[in-house]
Amino acid sequence: MSEPLLSVRGLNAWYGEGHALHGVDLDVFPGETVTLLGRNGVGKTTTLRAIMGLIRKRTGTATFDGRDLMRMPLHHVARAGIGFVPEERGIFSTLSVEENLNLPPVVAPGGMTPDEIFELFPNLKARRNSQGTKLSGGEQQMLAMARMLRTGVRMLLLDEPTEGLAPVIVQRIGEVLAELKARGMTILLVEQNFRFARRIADRFYLMEHGKITAGFPVAELDERMALLHDVLGV
Repeated sequence: MSEPLLSVRGLNAWYGEGHALHGVDLDVFPGETVTLLGRNGVGKTTTLRAIMGLIRKRTGTATFDGRDLMRMPLHHVARAGIGFVPEERGIFSTLSVEENLNLPPVVAPGGMTPDEIFELFPNLKARRNSQGTKLSGGEQQMLAMARMLRTGVRMLLLDEPTEGLAPVIVQRIGEVLAELKARGMTILLVEQNFRFARRIADRFYLMEHGKITAGFPVAELDERMALLHDVLGV
């Protein structure tokens, strides 16, 4: 197997005096889709934010393509090739879809063109002149993902991309992630919708109380269902 594209070891993180992560270890290999599973509040989102450097009180190691993310200035992390799509999406609500797409900087060759974006997200093409405030929740999620794809990043960190969305939009996002995987994109996904996650993930990490308690490939999913039922209630 190749070397991990993202490797995290002993990652601890704090919010003020609150110790949120307790030695998280995980690897994501090139072209993989990996899902972090766990109940609300166990540290899944915090893990993504700590990897990106949005939480500065942290210890441990995190490397991306061999580069030390822990020592990297915050504004350099995205330019290293990682795109973070937060749960709150963070689009510019007063700008049109097209204006939002043209804002992000290109960090590497290979970013998708607007025409490629609109082929992947037909909903956005139909709303290309609409302001962010006029978009549905699903369209906002698509736009948040599309902005990252414009930049040429090699890896996406997605935080709850299907939260609160209609089933037809959830299905479309699943199709998009499958297409991105086919193109070689590496994805680390935080997702509460287990049925959605099991359709697209290659591997899973289970989190409890700020640490990884299990890791397994999708092939072992059936034999792990009793554990997942106990921990997640699925």
